[in-house]
This record gives sequence, C-alpha cells and structure tokens, in this order.
Amino acid sequence: MIDVYFWMTPNGYKVTIALEELGMPYNVIPINIGKGDQFQPEFLKISPNNKIPALVDHDGPGGKPLALFESGAILIYLAEKSGKLMPKEPRGRYNVLEWLMFQMASVGPMLGQAHHFRRYAPEQIQYAIDRYTNEAKRIYHVIDKRLAEAPYLAGDYSIADIATYPWLRPHKWQGQALEDFPQLKRWYEELEKRPAVQKGCAVMSEHLHSGPPDKESWQTLFGPKQYEKR
Repeated sequence: MIDVYFWMTPNGYKVTIALEELGMPYNVIPINIGKGDQFQPEFLKISPNNKIPALVDHDGPGGKPLALFESGAILIYLAEKSGKLMPKEPRGRYNVLEWLMFQMASVGPMLGQAHHFRRYAPEQIQYAIDRYTNEAKRIYHVIDKRLAEAPYLAGDYSIADIATYPWLRPHKWQGQALEDFPQLKRWYEELEKRPAVQKGCAVMSEHLHSGPPDKESWQTLFGPKQYEKR
C-alpha cells in the first residue's frame, strides 16, 4: 500500500492523478497546511522541506518501505515502478524528463508567484503582479507552441502532462485565458475529461475552500512561522 501525504494543491493533485492513472491503490493522509500539520516532527521525517506531497510506499524496492518527498521525484518513482507514463528507451525518457523539469523549475514556481501576488499578498504590488502575470503568459505560450508540435508535452501522454495540468487549472488566478492559447486549450480540455484526472482532482474535495485563507491560515502559510528553524 502507498500512503500519500496530501493537501488540495496543484502539487498534491499531481500524485493522486498519477496513482489513479496507474491504478495503484493508495491511502490519503491529510496534511492541513493551513493549520501547520506540515511542521510536525513526524511529517518532517518524511518531508524535511515541510511541503506536500510526500509518499511512503510500504512495498518499496526490495520489499522495504520507501519514503519520498518532492512531487517530481515521486512521479518518476511511480512511473519507473509501474513501467508506465514514461518510456524506458532513452530518447523518450529524456523527452519526458525535460518537460517534467520545465514544470518543476518554471511552471510551478512562476505560476505560484502569480497566485501569491495576485491573490494572497497583503498589499497589491503592481510591479510584482505585472512581472509574474507576464511570466505566466510567456510560460503558457511555451506550452502552447509545444502542443502545436505534438499531442502531449513529451509526445505521448506522460507524467510531464500530469505534473503540468494541475497548475493550469487556476488559470484565472494567474490572469490567463485559455482561449488565448488554442493548442493548450485543446490539451487542457482533453485531460480534464480523463476519468483518472477527474478522480485525482476530486480527492478530499469536500474540504476544498475556494476563498482566501483566514488570518490564522495566512500566517501559517506565508507568515513568520514558515521561516522558523526546525
């Protein structure tokens, strides 16, 4: 059995979508990042960077438990364990890895900054809003151009698509309209209809709160507590 330490964020959904696509049974362990569960010593043993998602595969290599943090590493592990969602031959494998790294290095961090300064920052800083909204638009254009060349980011459907899709779901928070990126929109709508994607994005949906965090949660997510030495 696989334990997934999860909260309803784009990075969390990467793992649940992948597990649904692979048909692997898993157990969800909620980590309420608004209440500070990510700072508990038990979780830090698994995820020393105090971020979700994390994973413990109780049937890891050699039949022994394996703990992993960082969503990109988790996706690679699941793909390699299953033999699916990433080719074994080198060219196809590195096509997947380069687009996965693009998601990890650009899509997630830059769109996350757009979320923060457009939605969560305590004051509206126009320079930051413009910078990250424009960078989000640039990234969307990169994806749109790639998807004009191939049906999926790495050619075939893979963990690169699974990693990227959840970050584009809140496109309005990033100041983007899918209609401006026709190939991306085609890809997005196709993934949106996949049963495994729908199931992965429905995990713990009853706890999803679409409004801004309350004062206590904001302090936990973005205030001094985030930077305490542990």
